Amino acid sequence: MTRVLEGGRKASKSGEVDSLVVFLHGYGADGADLLGLADPLSEHLPNSVFVAPNAPERCIGNPMGYQWFPIPWIDGSSEEEAEIGMNAAAEDLNAYLDTVMADEDVLAEQVVVIGFSQGTMMALHVLPRREDEVAGIVGISGRLLRPELLKDEAISKPPVLLVHGDQDEVVPPISMPEAGDALQEAGFEVFGHVMKGTGHGIAPDGLGVALSFIGKQFNIDLG
Repeated sequence: MTRVLEGGRKASKSGEVDSLVVFLHGYGADGADLLGLADPLSEHLPNSVFVAPNAPERCIGNPMGYQWFPIPWIDGSSEEEAEIGMNAAAEDLNAYLDTVMADEDVLAEQVVVIGFSQGTMMALHVLPRREDEVAGIVGISGRLLRPELLKDEAISKPPVLLVHGDQDEVVPPISMPEAGDALQEAGFEVFGHVMKGTGHGIAPDGLGVALSFIGKQFNIDLG
């Protein structure tokens, strides 16, 4: 039984809708943590609706926030608990995506998913295993779970942009090329950007590169 994901929504700036951007937050945060990015992005994506669900579980390491699944080296959970949690969260996210796409009346090809940290892990795990291919995935400061399974389990292969700070103290910067190599080996088109001097966060240059990528996937001339 899937859990209903609650979260925030920012309507399109123009009042018209031709695309959807889904934010997936990191461990211990919530949807509102990323939904603020809709403000600068909507200036260039006026017909996009932005949504940001809360992950399904209260965070063990930070009860004020949420988690997609437990992380053993942070919260002391077991590998089995992490595996069970990830699989359950994947079902929840799939159900959420189906619902929000129907509610906003958009097709998969009109959707870009932006993940941060654990949200990137979810995006890179769930989206390739969905039948309908989304327009693109932006993975920021995260990593690819189970890279050895991707080639055999990927059903759709949307373009992927990986962004990572070279001073990331939470998710090692090496995670970006590791994910990129596995994605490319599985047949994905992959782009990368390193945010110089940036830790576990999103620098303006990283957001700018993400915007350019999204504009390309939505066939929008950003000038």
